[in-house]
Amino acid sequence: MVLAQQGRARTATMKLPHYTAETPMFMPVGTQGTVKGLTSEQMQELDCHVILGNTYHLGNRPGPELVAAMGGLHSFINWPRGMLTDSGGFQMVSLLHLADITEEGVNFQSPVDGSRMLLTPEESIGIQNDLGADIMMQLDDVVPATNTDLARFEEATHRTTRWLDRCIAANKRPHEQNLFPIVQGGFDVGLRQLSMQQLIARNAPGYAIGGLAGGETKDMFWRVVAQCAAGLPPGKPRYVMGIGYPLDILVCSALGADMYDSVYPTRTARFGVALVDTGVMKLKNAAFAKDMRPIDESCSCMTCRQYTRSYLHHVVTRGISSASILVTYHNVAYMQGLTRRIRQAIKEQRLPDFTRAFLTGMFPAGNVPQWVVDALDVAGISLEGVAKLKPAHSFHEEVQAVQRIPAV
Repeated sequence: MVLAQQGRARTATMKLPHYTAETPMFMPVGTQGTVKGLTSEQMQELDCHVILGNTYHLGNRPGPELVAAMGGLHSFINWPRGMLTDSGGFQMVSLLHLADITEEGVNFQSPVDGSRMLLTPEESIGIQNDLGADIMMQLDDVVPATNTDLARFEEATHRTTRWLDRCIAANKRPHEQNLFPIVQGGFDVGLRQLSMQQLIARNAPGYAIGGLAGGETKDMFWRVVAQCAAGLPPGKPRYVMGIGYPLDILVCSALGADMYDSVYPTRTARFGVALVDTGVMKLKNAAFAKDMRPIDESCSCMTCRQYTRSYLHHVVTRGISSASILVTYHNVAYMQGLTRRIRQAIKEQRLPDFTRAFLTGMFPAGNVPQWVVDALDVAGISLEGVAKLKPAHSFHEEVQAVQRIPAV
């Protein structure tokens, strides 16, 4: 249910079987049933509404039968809130040298023991039914963003729709689990439009925007998000897959997207990098050796309340295991806090001011990237006095056709 809207951005509640989540929201990734470095109790402390599990990895180990026997993934990992499972389709890209894609499905060579594993739409949904997540993702035909073969993108777009129909037919728990389709089409405006039309006709409870975060330029990235966010049904959640940079989340939210996931905040924490509004803080730097301040003086997380930059520099540079736990805790807290602030700004009708203040902190010299300026112009947010660059006004014809919201 949409609670408030400003420009293209909106904040809403999403009622799931296990939890009522608020959007925009960031979902930490627990690929193998756990977010590395954090317990389920800590994830609740940090007010995470939904976390992810991965069908491919959980299907390999510990296996869906065991998880189902334990009462599903929620019981298995002791997580009472929302859960989303990926379909395994992303592994087509990340493990492509181990996979063959046909109309039947994806034939993987297991990186564990070298055996062959056929992942079909039916198999993906069967595993996800056993895992029992609140949201399941369809198996889609993912093409690397760097591929330049338009015919391959066209094939993948139509195949993704055919696989969606097979996923719908295979779903044994349609009243207990929400199945989200995934919009494909690469960076071709016509293919993206076609994909949206086909998927919307299936009347799904929510929709994902796929095929991004794979090496494309930021200019290509935001245009796809702008087109799809404008073209998908207004009353249903829009999930941009694989997005975890704070700046990207702010821009996508301004364009009308609702849900995001990425390993970035937790993975970068394991390298001693903390997220802050000004960008990142590399705690290995010698400058922090005697710095008695917390990572972020405005952050109320356990790490910032109890530990100094000096101490964190000490444990990070020595590779002490507690370092990754403490920085991960902060980074997840930061992401939850950022989306909470975005939601509040939309409710209070001050998202443009929040956005300008955020960008001023991140780019004090005014060197806001062109793609950010252009995307926010389409979102109706003026960066006059904040960014040195002006909007380029070189949008795709279909993006131009969407009435621009007056800048405020």
